[in-house]
Amino acid sequence: MLAELTIGGQRIRAALDRGVSLAIAVEFGAAGPRHFGAGPPTSAPFAVAGFTGAVATGASCNCSTLTLTPHCQMTHTESVAHLTRESGDTWRIVPRGLLPAVVVSISPEPARESTESTQPQPWGTDLLITKRRLRAAWPMLRMVEPVAAIIRTLPNEPAKRTRDYSDAVPPYLTRDAVEWLVEKRIEHLVLDVPSVDRTHDEGHLTAHRIFFGMPAGSTSRGDAARSRATITELAFVPDEVNDGPCVLSLAVPAIGGDAVPSQPIVYPLAP
Repeated sequence: MLAELTIGGQRIRAALDRGVSLAIAVEFGAAGPRHFGAGPPTSAPFAVAGFTGAVATGASCNCSTLTLTPHCQMTHTESVAHLTRESGDTWRIVPRGLLPAVVVSISPEPARESTESTQPQPWGTDLLITKRRLRAAWPMLRMVEPVAAIIRTLPNEPAKRTRDYSDAVPPYLTRDAVEWLVEKRIEHLVLDVPSVDRTHDEGHLTAHRIFFGMPAGSTSRGDAARSRATITELAFVPDEVNDGPCVLSLAVPAIGGDAVPSQPIVYPLAP
């Protein structure tokens, strides 16, 4: 089903019946991605006097209590509230409509082979998502002017769906790469890694701060120059999703907090 859309003043034809989810499903009791030493998400029957919350044990219906850490266990979308002393609900700023977007696949670059950096200084063995490789992979075809970028790291292994990153240093973005994305007016970033920053970065959160326009050391939302921007992490971009322009929907539930479970969905464009 092709739909003629006007998004941000741009006329686009999108196949809305061919959407592909970029979310890693949360399946309780099964393997899933984990980061920063977090345990798996849990689901337990809700129980009060005279009610067990599980049909299997005699209840009239199932009713579960879920325990989740969105930042560390699942595909999630976060906002500048991740960095501020003021509370903020990410779901309130996630765009409700469709976004012109671009999918880019790159191989992260060993830090010892790169002239790009961030703060703190990367270790030589770190793998970096660099401006150099982003620019080289950025599609030349200009069907849309994207406000969202979806970065797929190579190799695109299915093991990303269940990987425990707790004892590893996953690829992350250099300062140069984030500054370039901001210059390209990208407001919404989707990644298949646990964080835009190094896992243990001494609290600098350099890439987060650049993308949200937050000065180093600030914890005030009022200081953020890009307070409507979002970052989605721990996504998975299937091979069936081609590099190039597309349309993105950031589907999130109305749950409070600086990060919320999310299901990014991409739709291909038609010429």
